[in-house]
Amino acid sequence: MTGVCGCCGALRPRYKRLVDNIFPEDPEDGLVKANMEKLTFYALSAPEKLDRIGAYLSERLSRDVARHRYGYVCIAMEALDQLLMACHCQSINLFVESFLKMVRKLLESDKPSLQILGTNSFVKFANIEEDTPSYHRSYDFFVSRFSEMCHSSYEDPDIRTKIRMAGIKGLQGVVRKTVNDELQANIWDPQHMDKIVPSLLFNLQSGERTESRSPSPLQASEKEKESPVELTERCFRELLGRAAYGNIKNAITPVLMHLDNHSLWEGKTFAVRCFKIIMYSIQSQHSHLVIQQLLGHLDANSKNSATVRAGIVEVLLEAAAIAASGSVGELYVHTHIHTYIHKTALADIFHFGVNWCFDYSLFVYAGPTVLEVFNTLLRQLRLSVDYELTGSYDGSTNIGTKIIKAHEERQLQEAVIRTIGSFANTLPTYQRSEVMLFIMGKIPVPGVHLALPSTGSGHEGTRMIQVMLLKSLVQVTAGFQTTNMLTALPSSFLEPLLSFSLTEDPEVRLLVLQILLSLIDRHDNRPKFTNISIISDISVLKLKVDKCSRQDNLFMKKHGQQLYRHIYLGCKEHSSGRQHYETLFALLGLLSVELANEEVVVDLIRLALALQDLALSTDEALPIFNRCAVHALAAAYLNLICQLTTVPAFCQHIHEVIEVRQKESPYLLPEDVFIDNPKLPSSLEKVEGDVLFLQSKITEVLGGSGYNTDRLATPYVPQYTDEDRLSKRKSIGETISLQVEVESRNSPEKEEVKAQNHLQQFYGLGIYGFVTASKCFLFFCPAEDTSGGDHI
Repeated sequence: MTGVCGCCGALRPRYKRLVDNIFPEDPEDGLVKANMEKLTFYALSAPEKLDRIGAYLSERLSRDVARHRYGYVCIAMEALDQLLMACHCQSINLFVESFLKMVRKLLESDKPSLQILGTNSFVKFANIEEDTPSYHRSYDFFVSRFSEMCHSSYEDPDIRTKIRMAGIKGLQGVVRKTVNDELQANIWDPQHMDKIVPSLLFNLQSGERTESRSPSPLQASEKEKESPVELTERCFRELLGRAAYGNIKNAITPVLMHLDNHSLWEGKTFAVRCFKIIMYSIQSQHSHLVIQQLLGHLDANSKNSATVRAGIVEVLLEAAAIAASGSVGELYVHTHIHTYIHKTALADIFHFGVNWCFDYSLFVYAGPTVLEVFNTLLRQLRLSVDYELTGSYDGSTNIGTKIIKAHEERQLQEAVIRTIGSFANTLPTYQRSEVMLFIMGKIPVPGVHLALPSTGSGHEGTRMIQVMLLKSLVQVTAGFQTTNMLTALPSSFLEPLLSFSLTEDPEVRLLVLQILLSLIDRHDNRPKFTNISIISDISVLKLKVDKCSRQDNLFMKKHGQQLYRHIYLGCKEHSSGRQHYETLFALLGLLSVELANEEVVVDLIRLALALQDLALSTDEALPIFNRCAVHALAAAYLNLICQLTTVPAFCQHIHEVIEVRQKESPYLLPEDVFIDNPKLPSSLEKVEGDVLFLQSKITEVLGGSGYNTDRLATPYVPQYTDEDRLSKRKSIGETISLQVEVESRNSPEKEEVKAQNHLQQFYGLGIYGFVTASKCFLFFCPAEDTSGGDHI
């Protein structure tokens, strides 16, 4: 019998004998290395046998798993790993099938040690670059199984952590193996991303909870090596970093769904952390795609609770801060063939004189997100105001099942306004100007803008939306810098803005003044005019004063009288308070240091003297506080402008009057008026003589220094225009007639003819287009370009 057995053993195929020889009698002795070297040499010498070696090893491993001989299972997997690393022949594909079959067998086991063993082998395999492609290999099982392991709920916390880490490593291996292999099933398909991304986010979230319970920094650093959090974040970053343009949506959608399903928007912290990882990991030119999806998700949650919407807006805020201005603000011109033009090319068009672009709903827009971002955020602002006032998401008076909390809606509105400002800060000046026009066009006027919130909100809703949109403009204009005020502040923006400064609502007027301050302040002088006071030496303010440029002169020549008139009429408002007068003083100060030439200085002095006359007049029936405030404002400004002109006689007269006031009428100076408890008299009937600034005296002293005496001697009277009718209205609703006149003057037919005339200028440049009643389409056809350069 022994002879027969020996004879049969000798007849066994050589590859089987070599495989059998690598297994020792005692599995604790481990792999027989000498015999393993023989098996490897045989596999390299006879690559056609590699698939049979793999099949036989798989058969042995399955038998050992069934018999619970786990020592031999480990030896078999070690042998497979070594063969994979050594062999790169054309027959490797069949061997890999046997290998993956064995890995799958281990992963299906209910023993954590086998699952981890199988995962480690798969990770080693994933790092191997195969020489030959595979047309039929599938990793669907591995995606599903590794995702399950990421959610392991094993009782022992240490083993649970090891299983989850193995699952994360396995997913990382699947991504590495498939993401660059065009022959494999697309790992970016939703069926795979919907498993991979939530599994990673689950471990990120679990890690946050674990870290929050860490007893001490030392223990935390020790356990960090064993925690899945760092590994998860690295895997997530690697996944996102490999995402191409067309895959971003599939990678981000599961993130949004996970945050929805687990109510993670409300806490904000985790959602913000996730999108910080996303924004820093994806390629910078894809940032706008993430923002687009967030905007769409915000719209989809329009009727969700304010805390959810606020969470999405906060994430948008962080994303805007991270996204490079070149990607969010990239300019595209969509023609019929979806041609894309870089922002510098479009800037050249503007340079050639296409100023009318701002007056149309152009099909030229700043990137796929710029105006879309602001349109979406402004829409959310209007909806939130409507929800707050009606108490309902459907516009009805019934509260319904969802209780709307006004304070939560207010928090959302503030978050939206901050986000608008954050996006605006990423834009260049010319784009920010366009956004300013866009927002201005959204500010409702009753009777003109019919698309207001539901009728349940009424006039109060209109007022609130006006306030919110003006607050948005405050954010957009913060830090605004321009060298050419005429192009940055066209009449189409400045005139409607100034018209709002004459409304009855004090909050609206104050916001308009703050916007004007941001637009005019180009040298950070605004903080130096925060408080109204009499300063004996303004050199302590360290004002930055540059020579007025030609563009600044043209701007003041065109709009100066408008600004003076609005300052004057703003001082006449009975509802103006301390903040209004302080802001008006800052506006006068900024005009003096930013935009003043000799003619402007003369006009500003005349305006200050006219304000003094206004405070003396009883015709306007101004309250005592307002009259004292206007006197104090005029005094503080004349004290400033006299030192800026550096005319000694002028300064002497102003200082003499101020000294008299300090002794006899301190209530005519800012120190006694603009305080918490103003020291006011019961009446102002005896304001005369030496406490007043004299126009004749000022004209005389300035005339000696070369100033225009004829103009100085002429009292300032606000020019009467159509717009002045606004100052007499009781509410903004009375602006309808003027607005309708303006709109009829700029009818679509006339604007279309104007645009057609502009287009004629560009035909020689290879720029063509056509105009409709509401849109202008541009396209570029460099027909005679023989330079070999890029066609736009």
